[in-house]
Amino acid sequence: MDGKWRRFLLIGTPYLWLLLFFLAPFVIVLKIALSDAAISIPPYTPQFDLSAGWPGIVNFFSNLDFENFKWLIDDSLYINSYISSLSIAFFSTLLALLVGFPFAYAMAKAPDNWRPLLLMLVILPFWTSFLIRVYSWIGILKTEGLLNQFLMWLGVINDPMIILNTNTAVYIGIVYSYLPFMILPIYSTLEKMDESLLEAAIDLGCNRFSAFWLVTVPLALPGIIAGCFLVFIPAVGEFVIPDLLGGTETLMIGKTLWNEFFSNRDWPVASAVAIVLLLLLVIPILVFQRLLERQQEAEAR
Repeated sequence: MDGKWRRFLLIGTPYLWLLLFFLAPFVIVLKIALSDAAISIPPYTPQFDLSAGWPGIVNFFSNLDFENFKWLIDDSLYINSYISSLSIAFFSTLLALLVGFPFAYAMAKAPDNWRPLLLMLVILPFWTSFLIRVYSWIGILKTEGLLNQFLMWLGVINDPMIILNTNTAVYIGIVYSYLPFMILPIYSTLEKMDESLLEAAIDLGCNRFSAFWLVTVPLALPGIIAGCFLVFIPAVGEFVIPDLLGGTETLMIGKTLWNEFFSNRDWPVASAVAIVLLLLLVIPILVFQRLLERQQEAEAR
């Protein structure tokens, strides 16, 4: 095999992967989003039938429309679900960063022989089912649960707090579930940090806090950004945590999507919800990446 074919395979394989497992499913979901709900199997129309020839293809495309996307704008349920999901995901990401950064910093500063053990403790929850881990929080957060019993035993509270079936429980569940995704990228950047830079900053007159703020935090910024993306993106579309820990008042787009697909069996509207959710996540990321590239190009000049 000559160099041309090796280069073609090297570049073409990941693009083929994206084509098969991202672009093709996206096109199928988009097609369903442009269809109309129907009592049939599958529950939408029109169906693409190549045996009908060219007139059938023309008829298929002529029956596609944007009615379901218009429905999302007209019904406030969907707009409120998007806003609530983005808000919960944003504050959950912020909480995960506030909790995760000290963890990552402590791991990076720990002795070399301790780091594998600490890393294992962060990864260990992944060895248990995500569903079981979230479900176990019901026993901790319910009125007669372990948390309330512990706080009452300490004398911190006299009456049990209502945490389960509230947004507070959803925040706890999201931060707990996605905390390793925040810790690991930050730890990866902090572990590679050159300690002589901190010593140089202190020698030049910085105290430990300003050296941390002016040297450590900027150097950890790539890990912070990666961690925030890894927590924020799955948190926006989360379904299991708000369903098990949130109450009826907890509104997230994942629950709305589930209801449209499996309760209402309105696949076209559910597909439109999924398409808009994908665009809400992908477009800001692409814009941010483009701005970052421009900044790097400007700094390189």
